[in-house]
Amino acid sequence: MKYTKLGNTDISVSRVCVGCMGFGDKDKGMAWSLPYNESAKIIKYTLEKGINFFDTAMVYSAGTSEEYVGRALNEYAKRDEVVVTTKFTPRTQAAIDQGVSGQKFITKCVDDSLKRMGMDYIDLYVYHWWDYHTPMEDIMQGLHEVVKAGKVRAIGISNCYAWQLAKANAYAEANNLTKFASVQGHYNLIFREEEREMVPLCREDNIALTPYSALAAGRLARLGDEKTLRLESDKVANSKYDATAAQDALIIARVAELAKKRGVSMSEISISWLISKTTSPIIGMTKPSNADGAVNAVNLTLTTEEIAYLEEPYVPHSIVGVMANEAMKKPGR
Repeated sequence: MKYTKLGNTDISVSRVCVGCMGFGDKDKGMAWSLPYNESAKIIKYTLEKGINFFDTAMVYSAGTSEEYVGRALNEYAKRDEVVVTTKFTPRTQAAIDQGVSGQKFITKCVDDSLKRMGMDYIDLYVYHWWDYHTPMEDIMQGLHEVVKAGKVRAIGISNCYAWQLAKANAYAEANNLTKFASVQGHYNLIFREEEREMVPLCREDNIALTPYSALAAGRLARLGDEKTLRLESDKVANSKYDATAAQDALIIARVAELAKKRGVSMSEISISWLISKTTSPIIGMTKPSNADGAVNAVNLTLTTEEIAYLEEPYVPHSIVGVMANEAMKKPGR
């Protein structure tokens, strides 16, 4: 395994991160969510492979993902040998109605996550998506307070526009507050809209890129005629990729072609490409062998010509997912 620093922090992370969304109580999460014994087996295996970076969130399987991740890491690793990321959501409507400030909401979310994980601190605390109903200043102050309290080492942001990140970090710098050290955006071979403004901003300011959906919910790991439970039941992923399936298929075919030529898996090609562009992509894992492909990808170097060949068929895509949900931006959601 290879390691690198997380942006401007002193936190050392493996070049791939374990995505833990699939760990948790199936009754509270997704159809493919794994029970604790299977989740722990994968976490133990990834640790043995040298991966030290794990990503979860308070909303994954209603908090049970955090519980599983914390329980397994506390059993199989020393706390200072792993880097744990979890995420908090914008204020709920109930919190807004009750007048709970952004600062108080963040403190409660941090404390609840720490309790679920059985940990004293979070290495990287990520703002899951932009809250259009809470002043940005309130959010930045709240995040700074949990860092000062020793509950969080560094902060990151997910699902935002480059202007939002730039504005927040400029405010933090002007007011001696903690700045965002990382961005967890939607980025892979068939969705490269982050390259327009976010990637250049992060390179300029040395902000770490830890993208999610590295394999586009499995689409970049297999040809279209291969079906999985997730491909058939993940409505969120389907809403992101179904509309562009035809044009994306051209890139996926090139991934398969190059994988055959190099004697590796499609996953390894897709992840290797993303590693060449980012700090540490988040790889969702539902079986130990997923870790083998991720580790192999770290040590697979694509040529300049191969990268250009994979990228050439790409055409602009519409923004999808949370960032495209205009309802999130309107009062009274």
